[in-house]
Amino acid sequence: MTRGEVSSAVIADMVISTHSGLEDYNWVITLNRLCLSLVGVWPESNETPRRKLIMNVRVITILNVIIWSSIIPTVHSLIRIWGNIMSMIDNLQYSLPLLISAMKLVLLWRKKEVLISVLKMVKEDWIKLKTEEERAVMIRQARIARLIMIWGYMIMILSFVFVVIFPSFNISMRYLTNITDPGKILPLQTYYLYNVSDSPFYETTFILQGFSLMAAAAIYSGADTFMSNLIFHVCSQLENFKTRILNLDKHSHFEEALSSSVQNHIRLIRFIKIVDNTFNLMLLGLLVYFGILFALFGFLFVTVITQGRNLSIARLVYLLTAFINTFTHMCLYCVVGEFLVIQCDGVYEAVYHYKWYNLKPKQARNLLIIMTLANRPLHLTAGKLFPMTMATFCNLLKTSGGYISVLLAHRN
Repeated sequence: MTRGEVSSAVIADMVISTHSGLEDYNWVITLNRLCLSLVGVWPESNETPRRKLIMNVRVITILNVIIWSSIIPTVHSLIRIWGNIMSMIDNLQYSLPLLISAMKLVLLWRKKEVLISVLKMVKEDWIKLKTEEERAVMIRQARIARLIMIWGYMIMILSFVFVVIFPSFNISMRYLTNITDPGKILPLQTYYLYNVSDSPFYETTFILQGFSLMAAAAIYSGADTFMSNLIFHVCSQLENFKTRILNLDKHSHFEEALSSSVQNHIRLIRFIKIVDNTFNLMLLGLLVYFGILFALFGFLFVTVITQGRNLSIARLVYLLTAFINTFTHMCLYCVVGEFLVIQCDGVYEAVYHYKWYNLKPKQARNLLIIMTLANRPLHLTAGKLFPMTMATFCNLLKTSGGYISVLLAHRN
């Protein structure tokens, strides 16, 4: 039997979904495809050589603009104001996300070919025969991922308004000093080798910084939502797989159903490993990035409360918004990873509680294959070092909180 024939035999006794799987698939990936295509890293299986060249040129152009117009000048400024904690916090809340965005862009660019196979598996899951119940599970998980995407893009647009649009009207939420901003206001705290206040250098620099921030925001949110979309999809597949295991005895073709389940489980394991290999370095960078920003923001808020430092209400609200956004993103990575662990554990529990003792010896032996595979821990990792779970998130908060006390002691 081919895979399609096996799948048909497995669900022959159930209510088949009549919805268009291709339309569902396009609905799921539309927002991600739009965002990542703008920066040239959306993986396309039928990409022509000409389009591939255009996308590569787009990626190289965006990467160079971000590095030369924003990252290098912000790092240069950081060196000049080193020791002034308020100016350093103002610098790092922009320079660190820019560095992370550049890293995400390079990683997605390098892994495009690998991600094509992942998207191919996602498409196959949507267009293959499935029951109404299985489709409902997939739609539910996809809707969660879609809501996260919409939220991420809304935050991206709001941040762009605060950071780029407001400064164009001479309104800035940054911490301004004569050292960091001796002339006209720019979106970022930067230092250039030329006089930025002179025209047309100021207008050109402002446009380049605005473009790099817009591209960085698209990369930052697009990569995160793409990863969460893939994880929620595999979670839906694991949930459907668990249901199929529990209902194996209800199929008239038990051997075919069991064979299909084993193949599907191996495929899902391969899917998770590809996603982890693609994003683990990115997650490690995000772990370090969040730990640094959490300690710095914590120090800033404690200083404001205990010493009454001069901080406007508008800037305080902006800093709280930036902190909540960073905190939410990091929490999201760990929550998504926790969902994956829960679904993997659910598969093992389903196999463990199955009445295998009522099966024939050969059938029970084949069921052990699934049990053995399900017993292996599967999770997202940060650099293959730390599992992305809520326990890791809590430990990170505890460690970063300890550094807040170190910074406060250094202040005193």
